[in-house]
Amino acid sequence: MANGTEPLLERPMEQTEEEKAKTQERILKQIAQELKLAPGKVKTTVGLLDEGNTIPFIARYRKEMTGELDENALRDIEERLQYLRNLEARKLEVLRLIAEQDKLTPELRADIEKAAKLQELEDLYRPYRQKRKTRASAAKERGLEPLADWLWKQPRQGDVEQEAARYVDPEKGVETAEAALQGAMDILAEQLADDPKIRAWVRSFTWEQATLVTAAKDKSQESVYEMYYDYQEPVKKLPPHRTLAINRGEREDVLKVSLTVDAARITDQIARQTIKHWGSVAVDTLKAVIEDAYKRLIAPAVEREIRGRLTEQAEEQAIGIFSGNLRSLLLQPPVKGKIVLGVDPAYRTGCKLAVVDETGKVLDIAVSYPTPPNNKVTEAKALFRRLVDTHGVELIVIGNGTASRETEQFVADFIREHNPSLAYSIASEAGASVYSASKLAQTEFPELDVAERSAISIARRMQDPLAELVKIDPKAIGVGQYQHDVSQKRLEESLGAVVESAVNHVGVDLNTASPSLLAYVAGVNGTIAKNIVKHREENGKFASRKQLQKVPRLGAKTFEQCVGFLRIPGGDNPLDNTPIHPESYDVVDRLFRELKVELAELGSAGLKERLQAVQAGELADRLGVGVPTLRDILDSLQRPGRDPREELPPPIFRKDVLKLEDLKPGMELQGTVRNVIDFGAFVDIGVKNDGLVHISQLSSRFVKHPMDVVSVGDTVTVWVLGVDEKKGRVSLTMRKPDRA
Repeated sequence: MANGTEPLLERPMEQTEEEKAKTQERILKQIAQELKLAPGKVKTTVGLLDEGNTIPFIARYRKEMTGELDENALRDIEERLQYLRNLEARKLEVLRLIAEQDKLTPELRADIEKAAKLQELEDLYRPYRQKRKTRASAAKERGLEPLADWLWKQPRQGDVEQEAARYVDPEKGVETAEAALQGAMDILAEQLADDPKIRAWVRSFTWEQATLVTAAKDKSQESVYEMYYDYQEPVKKLPPHRTLAINRGEREDVLKVSLTVDAARITDQIARQTIKHWGSVAVDTLKAVIEDAYKRLIAPAVEREIRGRLTEQAEEQAIGIFSGNLRSLLLQPPVKGKIVLGVDPAYRTGCKLAVVDETGKVLDIAVSYPTPPNNKVTEAKALFRRLVDTHGVELIVIGNGTASRETEQFVADFIREHNPSLAYSIASEAGASVYSASKLAQTEFPELDVAERSAISIARRMQDPLAELVKIDPKAIGVGQYQHDVSQKRLEESLGAVVESAVNHVGVDLNTASPSLLAYVAGVNGTIAKNIVKHREENGKFASRKQLQKVPRLGAKTFEQCVGFLRIPGGDNPLDNTPIHPESYDVVDRLFRELKVELAELGSAGLKERLQAVQAGELADRLGVGVPTLRDILDSLQRPGRDPREELPPPIFRKDVLKLEDLKPGMELQGTVRNVIDFGAFVDIGVKNDGLVHISQLSSRFVKHPMDVVSVGDTVTVWVLGVDEKKGRVSLTMRKPDRA
């Protein structure tokens, strides 16, 4: 609580250039300390970001400047930079607002400038914030502030009631001494509640000591939240997924949620901090003030803040899981060179079928009715036979939605009877219906209905998951937990960064990429992506990366950022089909002269052998290039046109169906990880529902989080632990059973 003796400061002016430089230096130093990075790396990275460079470009092509920081480190720097710059801007705003009230002291200014978090800053600003009418402001209007000051001085002599009687004034609405005293106490209660040190201590104590308690609003009501009908857990130990589940139960009006904490310990501590003269005649009154300040003003606010902190932490965890799963899904290996029959299963409306060639071009569309209630199995087999034989189908891909397993049984029977060389696979349908109803799908296939477009999407996402999935809002791809319960803005930002990272990691064929795919290339936005496709349609295929400079609105900076991630197979310059940036083509030229080889030899076994023998550290200086860049160049030259996804194991292809009743404990199976969440992983083993590998069964060693062990799309060996046929649940383990 300010003592009112410090001299007031003049209203702060705009920051000078020198002050701005000092602020920037302070921010860079703080980021380096927080992230445990060399200050030079942080400074260079921030400079590159401020120049408009994208994260993928910096991570790939500015390794010497950043000391080879990866994308995660760069994004951490970018995120902290934005937070701290916003914090500094808010500090200036708070200083201005307090100065306008002529209440800014040197001490307060120093505290504001030292604030390391937005919460600390807002605590300091709270006493000066313009409030709606409160009990304290009403008491001040009635002239009771001097009485509050007298109480706060904690006099050793006098009588509280007699002092209060001096402020009785019916004209001001103070009818009795009791009313005067209550008004003065209201003023002090608000001042205590606004004290930043008291508030910070209460917040910290509550976080460490409080218990979150949940109860049912109606115990007779059946719901998925029954485990929380009478539940409690220490706040600081509450796992993120539980926080989100409780929040949802509260939001759906099923649960009552509260925090319990030892209020007596809190009020005793506040009293020790604020009461200096225990022999004062005002002690009992001040104790009552402290009790009121905590229960009425501090506790409800701190509970909201702690619930907010729990939610924020849980959201970050959920978004992190969704982002990790999405990246794994996007980077699934493509199944190239196969003609695919995509099946969008359904009951009443029938299974929509789409045959696509090796490039994803639609060859045929049809509908069959092998599932209930129609059960036209014979007709469906005849239709499948015609499509397979006419188009040379090599793989059938079935969406995993409604009627998936019935359709799978039909397909397995068809393969066994008609063409044992065929195989089928199950693909995630997540987001297919969203894409099918989108404007993009309507533009691609205006003559087809929604379900037919969905069958095409299912077939194509097996051929090239990345190219197909970028057409879908990342939020609609359900690989996470509670994604609808988190901040949608934060989720969108994070998932957008994941898609951008995945697209640029793989690279994009400039002559076949859709606008949806091009829009995620570093530096390219939706408008430029459409302009690239339009230029391609009007002028024919790009023969060289240089021709990109002719695309409308694609300026020099955009060209610099995007060109290294765009590929041109069979173009004028073989280097245009590698991740090597055109700015390094002269380095390649010097390298080839050094090795006495020709560019025409690119891709040959002989050149690959020569390149493998090169010692980057020894040659870099002679070529005038950094070692990290030369290493990347050598790697790219050894594998021109390489798709990094092809190094991953292919998806599981099946020929027959496994039924729930076929499963026995101890049975060994191959499966595909479909989703990873806080408490385990769901694995598709070919039965109707995915089996759960609990976190405790992922490994024989301790597992901190399932994502440390498995990723979406992984092919894993599992053993059956148990089967609940009634609920359709299968529990699995990845810990090999002891056969002894």
